[in-house]
Parts: sequence; structure tokens; C-alpha cells
Amino acid sequence: MTSPAHARPVLLVGSVPLASATQVFESVGSTLGGLAKRISDGETGPRAGWIAWQVSILTKTDGLEIANYVSVPGMEQYKLPRMRPKAGLKPADIVFPPLGYAAAARESYENFKQARTAGKFPADTRFQVSLPTPFAVVQAFFVEDVVHTIWPVYEAKMFNELDEITRSIPHSDLAIQWDVAVEIITLEVAAGAASYMSQQEAKLYPRQEILDRLMRCCERVPSDVELGIHFCYGDPGHKHLVDPKDLTLLVELANYLSAKCARVLNWIHMPIPHDRDDDVYFAPLQNLKLRPQTELYLGLVHLTDGVAGARRRIASASRAVKKFGIATECGFGRRPPETVPALLALHRDIAQLGE
Repeated sequence: MTSPAHARPVLLVGSVPLASATQVFESVGSTLGGLAKRISDGETGPRAGWIAWQVSILTKTDGLEIANYVSVPGMEQYKLPRMRPKAGLKPADIVFPPLGYAAAARESYENFKQARTAGKFPADTRFQVSLPTPFAVVQAFFVEDVVHTIWPVYEAKMFNELDEITRSIPHSDLAIQWDVAVEIITLEVAAGAASYMSQQEAKLYPRQEILDRLMRCCERVPSDVELGIHFCYGDPGHKHLVDPKDLTLLVELANYLSAKCARVLNWIHMPIPHDRDDDVYFAPLQNLKLRPQTELYLGLVHLTDGVAGARRRIASASRAVKKFGIATECGFGRRPPETVPALLALHRDIAQLGE
């Protein structure tokens, strides 16, 4: 068996549907040991549905009202509200209550420290906090004609949550990951891809505006806190919201952030569909230009085809880029909890194939 020193590093993207953060830390630590440099709390409880839990915040926010309801692609049994300011109010008049991310991070960090002190994982492991970009929430839960004006208001509140996290947790222990999904869907649809969003709606958000806002998110994270980007094509019902033709868009965005960002990105994650082990999909990685400090993680771990499928995807990826860690495409959140041990063990087995 390949030793951890020669194994590929593992990134746990975010959600792990176990009963508590304590159980997540114990399960991850006992299975992966030091293979994961950063461990999240699993986004357990109400946060398991990624941004869906923000609905409870928005519907209780003074000055907002429900304009209509929309279906969730891949989960059509659910209807989620789209909000707007009440008559006579402007987006700038809206004062959001605490969003809950900072409170959850503070609580989970205490569990993280206890697990680390107990030797569940190495002393240099960082506590990972995964946050949705503000655009994800406002595009999903606000009507089109107010998204541009409510965006900076919600962004300011999310940045306050981030600031509270970075004040509460020692920077040497902390890693922040921005989950970048709705931006990817929007850019792909604007370029002609089919999805739940219309091309007309996607074109409301110019590429440079999306890039500028994403840069603001990155540069808000203090330089001595680790920073990662999780690119995503969505995973409702274990199905992409867009089927990308290859990694071109993600490479372009990674290169832009790497070149323009005032601080270092410590990692970038790119999803790999289970049915793509062809050279065409991975070829754009030949044009990847990351800073030396930035780790690349490829989301090529799939429980559906295990180690054999990962071997094929690793072989194709290796013809385009030599050094990368492994991950799943997205978090574990929408899978049955009883499958988590096998999926964690699969990460370990694939990582130990070595580089």
C-alpha cells in the first residue's frame, strides 16, 4: 500500500450527511488520517441542502415578501420561494438578520479542536468553512428584476459573516472555500448550454460582472487564511444542471483568478463527470496556469464505478496535467448517510494509488 507521503491529497468538498460535526470529524479522521489537509464540519443539520436553508432567513427578513414559487431542477417535488422587497421599499432598505454561517462555524470549530486534540487527525489539519457565493443565493431566491440591486446588500451581509468567522477562529487553523456553482451555470447557459435558466436570463449577468464579484469574494479572505474555490455544475438529484463539453470554462476562470487576485488561492477544485474519461474533456488542463502555491483537485471520485473508474479518469487527466489531488464532484449532502463510510474509504483507496 502506498504510504501517505506518496499518496494524492484529498479534498472533502463540503457536505457530509452524518448526524453531527463530531461524527464527521471522527469518521473522516479514522478513514483518511492525514490525507485531507482540511476538514469541514459536514454542513450537517439544516445546512445539508446547501443554500436551501437560507430560505428560512429570507422569509423572516423584514421588508421582504414572496413573489412566487419555483421548482428545484432535479428535485421537482420541492417548491422554493422567490423574494422581492415589499412595495415602497428599495433593496438598500433591507436589513438581513444573521445568516447563520458564522454561528455554525464557531460551534463546529470547538468540536474540531476537541477531535484534533484527541488525535483524530494531524495537528496541522485546518478547519474548512465552505460558503456559497452571494450570487448563488440572490439568483436562486430573488426575482430577476431585483437581483442586481439586492446582490450587493446580501453580499455585504455575507462578508460580515465571513469577517466574524475570521475574527473568531485563529487564521492558522482556518480555510475558507467559496462554492461557485450558479456563476458556472450562468456562464455556460449564456454561451448556449441548456439548463433550468434561460439564455435571456443568463445574459442579464455579464461575464466581467461575475468575475469582478467573485474576485471580491476571494480578496475579502485575509491572506493568512487558506482560500479555495469549488467550481460546480450542480448536483440536485445527482444530476448536473449543465453537462459541460470539457474543462475550458473552468480553466479560463482559474487562470483569471490566479493572475488577477491580490492574494494566493490555495486550491481550486474542478468536477469530473463519471462518464468522462476521454482526453477531450481533460485537454484544456494543458492550458492551466496556476501559481505554484495553488493545489489542483479533480472531482473524479465516484462511488458508481469505484477505483476502476477513477483509474481511467486519472490516466486521462495525467496526460494533460501532472500534479493534482482527488475529490468528488460535489459534496456528499444528497446521498444516504449509510453510503458515507464506503465513499470515504474510496477516497483513501484512490489517494493511495499514488501520483
